[in-house]
Amino acid sequence: MYDLIVVGGGPAGLTATMYAIRKRINVLLVSKDLGGKTNYKLGLPWIKDYQVIHGLEVVNKFRSELEYLDFARHMEPVDEIKKDEGGFLVVTRGGGELKTKAVIIATGAKQLRLKVPGEKEYMMRGLCYSALSYAPLFIDRTVVVIGDGDLAMRSTAELATIADQVYLVSKSNRELASPLGKKLTAADNVTVLDGHEVIEVKGDDYARSVMVKGPDGKISAIEADGTFIEMALIPNSQMIADMVNLDDQGRIVVDCANHTNVPGIFAAGDITSGFAEQVLIAVGEGAKASLSAYEYLLPKL
Repeated sequence: MYDLIVVGGGPAGLTATMYAIRKRINVLLVSKDLGGKTNYKLGLPWIKDYQVIHGLEVVNKFRSELEYLDFARHMEPVDEIKKDEGGFLVVTRGGGELKTKAVIIATGAKQLRLKVPGEKEYMMRGLCYSALSYAPLFIDRTVVVIGDGDLAMRSTAELATIADQVYLVSKSNRELASPLGKKLTAADNVTVLDGHEVIEVKGDDYARSVMVKGPDGKISAIEADGTFIEMALIPNSQMIADMVNLDDQGRIVVDCANHTNVPGIFAAGDITSGFAEQVLIAVGEGAKASLSAYEYLLPKL
């Protein structure tokens, strides 16, 4: 039986695992990959790599250590976590059952995709899913934001403070009546295309334009330096959903020390109800979760 199993190999999971190793805990990280979303970085024709600090650089130290310590990792997705005598059982995709006294869930969240032609081809080449991360790269540029809800509204507002022109494309945006929606509608550098939908992304080496269909069926092109798909974040919480409390978005509810409502189960990073999906926040949350798990395990070690 392991003392601790960390599920998820992104920034939160990597940090939690390395902290546990340094506490001499018998820990195993279980994940389909190492690095998570930091394995992807946005390419833009006017930005050189040396000008940007990528998330992968921040977590690369922990990742390289864990790649060396092959006894502390198991590369396979997790399908289910359930209670077991003396702790928990982590069931992997291949049917393996790993016993542990405590668990840290750090499986992150995935973006809801548009599923239109060009999206896959231009992903992270002028098109991406996080204005929160990349907005500072678009000073005095033209940008398209695609989405209907609060995430798209906040992304548009952030980009509007630095971009020359922002187009918000939404099928039906009920948030436009909110104070933020009214501010965006009145902004000189924001064009709200409500009742419109993106049907294709076009470009050369990078995404250069989006094809938009209006409520009258007319199709037009919007040329842009960057396109952000800000539709929704889908937490990867299905393997633990029946055991811990989730919020209305399906994220795991944690307290300030990353405890869930179940003793022995902790969560960190984008999977949680914490603030903002950022690499440095996930790193800090992973450290906190590992320290909380260590405190929980001390009487059992």
